Amino acid sequence: MRIEKALLVFRKDWREISRNWQVLMPILVVPLLFTVAIPAAIILIPGLMNAPTSSTAFLGLMVENLPGQIQAQLSGMDENQVMIYVMLLYFIAPFFLVIPVMASSVIASDSFAGEKERKTIEALLATPITDGELLFGKALVSFVPSMLVTGGSFLLYSATVDLLTYEMFGRLLLPNLEWVLLIFGLAPTVSLAGIGLTVMISARVKGFKEAQQISAVLVVPILMMLFAQASGVMLFGPLMVGALTLVFILVDILLFRLGVKIFRREKILSQR
Repeated sequence: MRIEKALLVFRKDWREISRNWQVLMPILVVPLLFTVAIPAAIILIPGLMNAPTSSTAFLGLMVENLPGQIQAQLSGMDENQVMIYVMLLYFIAPFFLVIPVMASSVIASDSFAGEKERKTIEALLATPITDGELLFGKALVSFVPSMLVTGGSFLLYSATVDLLTYEMFGRLLLPNLEWVLLIFGLAPTVSLAGIGLTVMISARVKGFKEAQQISAVLVVPILMMLFAQASGVMLFGPLMVGALTLVFILVDILLFRLGVKIFRREKILSQR
């Protein structure tokens, strides 16, 4: 594979995407909800309502299933602190896998489907590059922005949490090992899996909106992780995050090989 050829596809697509607000708006707006609005509500509303007991009861099962070392950290906290600590550091964690999947799938949906709508697909497919180089370039233009958004969202979330909770806990809660592994280990591999599936979908449908609607199902596995963590069935600790990262690395490799294998330029042209 010639990386310089894939980078040509990356640069071309990046110029188009950077001018397309239909693609950029969801990528910029949704992370603000997770990084500022939700943590601020979790921290401030219980204190204003002065009713932490019901919130703690909601998270009771999750707290009971936390490892012993984490429960030891909670032992000196009141109910309000326990609720805020568990929500911010554990319950919210799976949502940060939604950000790279959402961002990358929106861009990847525009990869081939958007080219068809803009009537530029013929010129792209006529370029003297291999299918692997073309798919890699398309994946790269989705992956790089999604990781920039994810990393930026993590920094903003950490700043919001630490600023609003430092007086309550007397220390900085983030970043910690679990979150670093989640953001810089698991999130990229989950994003690549979503990109692989979405690019294959985008190559087979006629328009951007159709590709985006179909790729929305990629959020379902993330929601399953959220419910598993909330119920105490699964905890995003270092071992779990590391194991999931290895699994998704294998999935990414398989998806890329499958994408190259089933990619057919002539079929894409016939679907315009």
